[in-house]
Amino acid sequence: MPNEAPFEAHTEEYEAWFEENEAAYEAELAALRRLVSSTGRGLEIGVGSGRFAAPLGIGVGVDPSGQMLGHARERGIDAVKGVAESLPFRDGAFDTALLVTTICFVDDIPRTLAEASRVLRPDGSLVIGYIDKESPVGELYQEHQAESPFYREATFVSTDEVVDALEAAGFSEFEFVQTIYDWPGESDEPEPVESGYGDGSFVGIKAGK
Repeated sequence: MPNEAPFEAHTEEYEAWFEENEAAYEAELAALRRLVSSTGRGLEIGVGSGRFAAPLGIGVGVDPSGQMLGHARERGIDAVKGVAESLPFRDGAFDTALLVTTICFVDDIPRTLAEASRVLRPDGSLVIGYIDKESPVGELYQEHQAESPFYREATFVSTDEVVDALEAAGFSEFEFVQTIYDWPGESDEPEPVESGYGDGSFVGIKAGK
């Protein structure tokens, strides 16, 4: 995973985004709820401050940022310091693995997906949520990438690129959801969640091993 310094230095700014863009956050949560199982043992890779893991019932999180992990622990997450490319967990330890925006920040996507597969049980599932780089919001984020302490180091991905990487890692049986059709902050109410991809800027993918 990349240098965690921006997340260490700007943790409160990160937290403030969720308060200021509550409708977008709730829409993303609603999309992920369709994909994340409510049973079994779950891991969020790149858990950050636990903003997604806690409401989705994911009990364990891993992240390289100590400041972020402190917030995650306050939200009840069993938070462990580590990186996506070398997860500090045994084989087959989880039923679900979740990555929310993390796919844009890892140094090695194939290695990250291989590690996710390793820590999942044979019938486990991987859920990935991200801003599609070919969407309106994704294009704006890229246009202003240098201005953000967080996205400055991000490598945005398209849905086709994520699917290709998942297939190469041995995942299959994909299910897609999408939301966020306007710029975050423009709507006071959470936007609808729809199946598929190509219209919404936030995409969620569930894949089986």
